[in-house]
Amino acid sequence: MPVLTEHRFSVQDYYRMAEAGVLRPDARVELLEGRIIDMSPIGPLHGGLVNRLSRLFNRVARGRWLVTTQNPLHLDDHSEPEPDVMLLKPSPDDYTRRHPRPEDVFLLIEVSDSTLEYDREEKLPAYGRAGVVEVWLVNPQEAVIEVYREPHFTGYASKLVLHTGEEARPTAFPDAAVNVSELLAR
Repeated sequence: MPVLTEHRFSVQDYYRMAEAGVLRPDARVELLEGRIIDMSPIGPLHGGLVNRLSRLFNRVARGRWLVTTQNPLHLDDHSEPEPDVMLLKPSPDDYTRRHPRPEDVFLLIEVSDSTLEYDREEKLPAYGRAGVVEVWLVNPQEAVIEVYREPHFTGYASKLVLHTGEEARPTAFPDAAVNVSELLAR
């Protein structure tokens, strides 16, 4: 009996498809584990939470990090997802020569208003395998921030769930506190 295998696209294939017009310039897709994934439209809640996070982290950055929103992160030859927010190590060229890599990331945040299962089951393990040091899943449905640290080959060894009234603090910059209640206020 023949063995069925799945074809995995590389990042290079992915860009060639875009250049050839196979992927429309306005297509909302990302490459994860060699699969091209359609991304959900950005609703007002999602967009607003990304804006709040961006504003908060930009206000307290003082040159210590670069805030980027919904831009690619080159995990490996088969994955280039587009996290909602990242705090990156400053780069003299602002990452114009290459996309950031896991070692450039202080903190990665996914706003999981409609993608919680996908973010937990697919993206989080990929981030852990690639060595992204800290990931937050902002979960407005349950009014929590899930904080993941200690990356390893299947995901993360440490998970902390923060509720309203608590604060999330990036390991690299504990003074950059995010109040869960204020972030998730509607």
